Amino acid sequence: MIKISDLKEGDLVMVDFEGTLMEGEVLEVNNGQKLAKVLTNGQNEFWYAGDVLKPIPLSDAALKKINFSREDQPDGSVKYMKGAFRVHLDRPDDFSNISFWYREDKRHVNQSIALHELQNYYLNMTKVHLTAAAI
Repeated sequence: MIKISDLKEGDLVMVDFEGTLMEGEVLEVNNGQKLAKVLTNGQNEFWYAGDVLKPIPLSDAALKKINFSREDQPDGSVKYMKGAFRVHLDRPDDFSNISFWYREDKRHVNQSIALHELQNYYLNMTKVHLTAAAI
């Protein structure tokens, strides 16, 4: 379940439609009715309540899907890059302790977050929404 108020246009989420999980992109958010319009399969738009929306866990695969490049560091840590935005993990595949920065703005999160939450941090820091488009 995702709180509708946590979503922004462009966020990537999973939709649990009658037991079938589909990845989708949030097109619009209606906080008053607590619904999000989500595009699934590149063609189906529908309004969903938060109880059928599931977060996509932040992972190596999720970051690569939105065109982050991975760079393994000599000290065993991992850095993901997209433009001037960086995501740093102290240990490979340990997304429970994440640092990210954009220019002089640095953040640290010591819990696992979902892809849509990273997208919202990115938007807050860069003023541009994080999509799969290459930079």
